Amino acid sequence: MTEHGETLEAGSLQRRGTVDYMRMAGRRSIVHGLVEVDVTEAKRHIRDRKSNTGERLSFTAFLVWCLARSIDAHPHVQAYRDWRGRTVQFDDVDVNVLVERQIDGERIGVPHVIRAADRRSLQSIHDEIRAAQTDPTDGRRTRMASLGLRLPGPIRRQLWRLPQLFPRRWKRIAGTVAVTSVGMFGTGGWGISPTNYTLQLTVGGIERKPGIVDDEIVPREFLSLTVTFDHDVVDGAPAARFVRHLTERIEAADGIETELESS
Repeated sequence: MTEHGETLEAGSLQRRGTVDYMRMAGRRSIVHGLVEVDVTEAKRHIRDRKSNTGERLSFTAFLVWCLARSIDAHPHVQAYRDWRGRTVQFDDVDVNVLVERQIDGERIGVPHVIRAADRRSLQSIHDEIRAAQTDPTDGRRTRMASLGLRLPGPIRRQLWRLPQLFPRRWKRIAGTVAVTSVGMFGTGGWGISPTNYTLQLTVGGIERKPGIVDDEIVPREFLSLTVTFDHDVVDGAPAARFVRHLTERIEAADGIETELESS
């Protein structure tokens, strides 16, 4: 019997960094909440905005805006514990998002930090995401980072302990919270992932299904959203209040109507 050949490829530095991150993030005391959010009104407003201006609003920008405003009302959900056991709570909401870009013929998610998103307009967040999608230098590894990824694994992985040891430095490098997406690659349902952040949103697919409005069953659009917390920092009741606040903002299409009126 003839055996087929095999192909050997050297692992990329980017994949090495991903493996390190996932291994260290898996050690945190994280809790996932799977939430279905009615985004019918938000999607309708986005379509109306495109009709009025010719530009389609980034749905990620809308979620970042709602997330930042919700954290502003519940700042404890982006707190961290440092190496001395003290709680560090930040004022600014710096959101790390995955921006989809074409690199070497492949569509990949590149991390980009939107600084002080809680003090930004929805339009400015949208503009920054669109610019990051086309900027060839955004998210590119520095020479120092490339050298760091060539270090032995046990040494490399110490970088991902920054949130637990030095939260302020982690904020400067990677932000305070994260928004990642499985929906951008055409995957429906919920995504569940470990994280190195105290709070992370994982954006899944949007599905059209029956919903109840004014005691009538009508077609609605529902977003599968995973909200992940570090249980060492955030307890269940405060987490539930934050999720309720966030859900209410998203379902009310908060912020998009203001953008429509000013456009």
